[in-house]
Amino acid sequence: MDTLETAAALFRPIGRLETPFRTKGDCPRNGRQRAPAPECFAVLDAAFQPGLAGLDGFSHLILLYWLDQAGPAELVLVPPFDGQPRGVFATRAPVRPNPIGLSVVKFDGFAAPGRLRVRYLDCIDGTPLLDIKPYLPTTDAEPDASIGWLAPHATQRG
Repeated sequence: MDTLETAAALFRPIGRLETPFRTKGDCPRNGRQRAPAPECFAVLDAAFQPGLAGLDGFSHLILLYWLDQAGPAELVLVPPFDGQPRGVFATRAPVRPNPIGLSVVKFDGFAAPGRLRVRYLDCIDGTPLLDIKPYLPTTDAEPDASIGWLAPHATQRG
């Protein structure tokens, strides 16, 4: 894979994401909107596959990826379901100064060496994968967190 380069950082993708979504328009607003959630895959390049040791037993993972087809950043945008201008940092919109995507996904095990079965992705097929982290409910969940202006629009889990 090619190296992703910005003025401030150098990113080397570790693999790619395989999803059924071929265009931005095909992608759900979040990966939990479709029921049943389609099976997707995180496919690691061979050089990074040793880093998967010990991943068995985790039910969920955090995937970080580069939204390479997101388009130019918008610092203020109007969410399609809200109607009020919002700053990009108060949204989960993909059009960001650094278009880094983050998803908490269900990990359904390995389909093959270096090929992880996951659900709840919301990105285009072929999206560059930057990192994988285990999801830790004791660290990553904040049950009492507030969601600001999004409260009346809270998404339902399917």
